[in-house]
Amino acid sequence: MPGEGFTIKSRIRNLLRSPSTKPKKSKTEQLTSKVTLEKVLGITASGNSGLACDPQSGLVAYPAGCVVVLLNPKKNRQHHLINTSRKTITALSFSPDGKYLVTGESGHLPAVRLWDVAEQRQVAELQKHKYGVSCVAFSPNSKYIVSVGNQHDMMVNVWAWKKDVVVAANKVSSKVTGVSFSEDSSYFVTVGNRHVKFWYLDHCKANKASAPVPLLGRSGLLGELRNNFFCDVACGRGSKSDSTFCITSSGLLCEFNSKRMLDKWVDLRTSMAQSLSLSEDMIFCGCADGTVRAFSPMDLHFICTLPRPHPLGTDVTAEAR
Repeated sequence: MPGEGFTIKSRIRNLLRSPSTKPKKSKTEQLTSKVTLEKVLGITASGNSGLACDPQSGLVAYPAGCVVVLLNPKKNRQHHLINTSRKTITALSFSPDGKYLVTGESGHLPAVRLWDVAEQRQVAELQKHKYGVSCVAFSPNSKYIVSVGNQHDMMVNVWAWKKDVVVAANKVSSKVTGVSFSEDSSYFVTVGNRHVKFWYLDHCKANKASAPVPLLGRSGLLGELRNNFFCDVACGRGSKSDSTFCITSSGLLCEFNSKRMLDKWVDLRTSMAQSLSLSEDMIFCGCADGTVRAFSPMDLHFICTLPRPHPLGTDVTAEAR
């Protein structure tokens, strides 16, 4: 009957308006507050700057969207740094002592953020870039952080992070894919498309002005390799601290001397190279198809090709038997 239908609708309407539904919402909110991120599957690194390793502890850091995953490979355990701005992390780097991690992000007005690794919390934030950040790095003396904007931003900023100020800045005219500090923290080198540039910090030490001073940069003398894409860089260590090593995407390992001049280079014998890492005794070059070749930094003499890792799911113990 029409009267019964009207009564049922009225009861439903009154039930939805009833205060008794509010405790259920409260329980939902309490449940949400208890949800924590346990494990991240996948990685969103788009270049060499999206992966970092703390040489002190062996902790590996990489981005997964707006989260930085801190992986302990020995225990296969993850911890996470969550970017509250929800912007995607594009670059990261550990401090020399492993206590801090610096990150850069994408999007409009991206921030360079400093994180305490042990406490997993943000301790500083700098917003001087207008668009995305492609590279970040600590100086070996931990006094400075350098951040390089992407191809739409084109800014290089040197940040005295303990004072939360930019002490020097300048523009780049090329896309930058890698940055490395000299061992004595007096300069750093950026590389990219037809780009190898040395940036000097001596005048930053005497800067007491509130505004950043122009960052002094000098281009590397590329010679016949001037049209190459330099995809990664590492400043020398120990007896080779005056040298700078770069690799090109076409597969060349190059050495620049203390006068910024391309001194020598060797062919990696690969279709493509992507990454570079070195110690006082070895240079490791990441090449196509998972190939890693090792060279001596003294004379770029070839040492060996590392064995490739086993495919996922392979039982290594079974092979040993």
